[in-house]
Amino acid sequence: MTVQQEAPTGGAGQAGEPLEVWIDQDLCTGDGICVQYAPEVFELDIDGLAYVKSPEDELLVEAGATTPVPLTLLQDVVDSAKECPGDCIHVRRVSDRVEVFGPDAE
Repeated sequence: MTVQQEAPTGGAGQAGEPLEVWIDQDLCTGDGICVQYAPEVFELDIDGLAYVKSPEDELLVEAGATTPVPLTLLQDVVDSAKECPGDCIHVRRVSDRVEVFGPDAE
């Protein structure tokens, strides 16, 4: 059974709301900053682009694939989104799919 951890959003929503992350591969530059910050969440594939991984460590290569943001890795995932030169990392609330970190954050 997969348990989705909840992460505080620091003003982006109510504390404890589950978050998910996805990567827009059309904008990915493949430099791997996200993998350096959070290798448990991101991985470069053979095509040189970054993808998210499932909680079971499976590479999710489908367009728009999302994965939960573990509470323990929230800051690393947020830093990845902030530092990404392609502005392609999107972190959003699961409940309403509103982006809270990334290029489309409110």
